[in-house]
Amino acid sequence: MPVKKKTANSKIKDRSTAVVKPQAAGKPKAASRLKTTDNRKVTKAKPSLKAVVIDALADMKALEVKVLDVRGLTDIADFMVIASGTSDRHVRSVAQRVVERTKEAGFRPHGVEGQQDSDWVLIDLSEMIVHVMLPRVREFYGLEKLWDMTATQRAARA
Repeated sequence: MPVKKKTANSKIKDRSTAVVKPQAAGKPKAASRLKTTDNRKVTKAKPSLKAVVIDALADMKALEVKVLDVRGLTDIADFMVIASGTSDRHVRSVAQRVVERTKEAGFRPHGVEGQQDSDWVLIDLSEMIVHVMLPRVREFYGLEKLWDMTATQRAARA
């Protein structure tokens, strides 16, 4: 008994022999009717910029992450995030991950500075500024002391 080999032409023949029943004009099938309850689009709530940045920093194991509320102190941003990296390569990769994650979430960074030297990388996200720096640079500039004010200090200043 000869063995039949399946060829590309045999598939085409099988398709041509299939029987297709024509649909009656003007009457859609019940299964093809659209139901509004079944076709609702489920949309996820857009995550906040603060949550996206903190998750990206945690994902890359940034050290000593501090979020400062600077709304009453300056008009350039609502929050400042200060984080440290263990080396210049780590600082650079942490900053790149923050930029990637914010873009994925729909937030566009306005600028990134300091990626060449990677001692201190600044990411401007309009409502938030992210500083990723080496511990020695962080200690030298002391941004926490400069920008961190408690509620009582704010009230005394106003």
